[in-house]
Amino acid sequence: MVQEMRIVLRNVGKINPEVIDDYLREGGYQALTKAKAMEPAAIITELERSGRLRGRGGAGFNTGFKWRSAFHTQADQKYIICNADEGEPGTYKDRIILEHDPHTVIEGMAIAAYAIGATEGFIYCRAEYSEISSLLEHAVKQAEEKGLLAGLKLHVVCGAGAYVCGEETALIESIEGKRGEPRLKPPYPTVSGLWGKPTVVNNVETFAAVPVILDKGAGWFSRLGAEKYPGTKIFCLSGDVKNRTWCEVPTDTSLRAIIEDIGGGMRGSEPLKAVQVGGSSCPFLTPDKLDTSVDFDSMSVAGAALGSGSIFVMDASRSMVDVTYSITRFFQHESCGKCLPCREGTMRLAALAEGIAGGTGSRKDLETIRELGTFMNQASFCPLGQSAAVPVFSALAQFEEDFRQRIMEEEGECK
Repeated sequence: MVQEMRIVLRNVGKINPEVIDDYLREGGYQALTKAKAMEPAAIITELERSGRLRGRGGAGFNTGFKWRSAFHTQADQKYIICNADEGEPGTYKDRIILEHDPHTVIEGMAIAAYAIGATEGFIYCRAEYSEISSLLEHAVKQAEEKGLLAGLKLHVVCGAGAYVCGEETALIESIEGKRGEPRLKPPYPTVSGLWGKPTVVNNVETFAAVPVILDKGAGWFSRLGAEKYPGTKIFCLSGDVKNRTWCEVPTDTSLRAIIEDIGGGMRGSEPLKAVQVGGSSCPFLTPDKLDTSVDFDSMSVAGAALGSGSIFVMDASRSMVDVTYSITRFFQHESCGKCLPCREGTMRLAALAEGIAGGTGSRKDLETIRELGTFMNQASFCPLGQSAAVPVFSALAQFEEDFRQRIMEEEGECK
């Protein structure tokens, strides 16, 4: 039976998040003290030795590589940004971290800032996290009063509720006071980011892991979980499971173990039909893939994505027609409108899905969806438009009968 391994969530339930002395009593800011006794390049090397800490926000990018790029870029000003714009449906892991242990994120940011030579940083929260923003402002003030952030000025800013600002360049545009739309890359933020200066953007969970790695050592961390994606990962369980909850487990844990041991299995009598790991933009997994490990590479090999760490479980009573219609409506609403393929494509995709779900669709619509989705994937400016059709493609490939049955029933060919 799988057991949780709380590393990022090590202080949950142990400390009062509003009291910095509680965090200090649990060893807080010791890793920052250790870091400041090291050469900045040595800190980055330690991260790389840890087995390649990879971003926990969805992209899985090598954290040490990102920091080293910013470190080597010469500039009179550098920035550090924590991406707390958690807008993926079914995902609330960053909220759990920030609500229960804001100082571990602040400490991770301070270490990163020292490593790359940044003197100013921003924590960008989603608009709905107003209470968390207040908690973070309080935590930053406490750390400043104790002299723990000497040389680093941290700001807490709130977005306007745009899903696209989870993409790092759209987030940067928003901080600059502009409309939240993605930028063309390259140049990448580590070369030209906030106000044209070298900028490192990492997810909440990524920053929260940094103090532990530096405190316990790279060798310790690299032995945890999967070889190529070491450490732990936080997951949010939702859907048709008995226990809708969150957990932190080693990355070599199987999806089956999370659903059955932590989720308690299916909540009703219907068997499992599909699991969507990583968020609404990700493919679906069928029951035969449940023994896949929840690390970035294993998920990719299985034809899925680790994404933001949400796990949406669906039983056999659900029609994938209705599931995908809900997803297409979400992406239609969240498209920033910058590029035509995404702006018009998400609208047309939602309309086609609505027709099938509502009984006015046809078999020809299925081919139109495939053609439209392919075009969106190839021509959209950013990952939102490129991935909006991914779950629809996945549902059609693995559950086409759901779509054909709905169309046939409405056409009167099958009752």
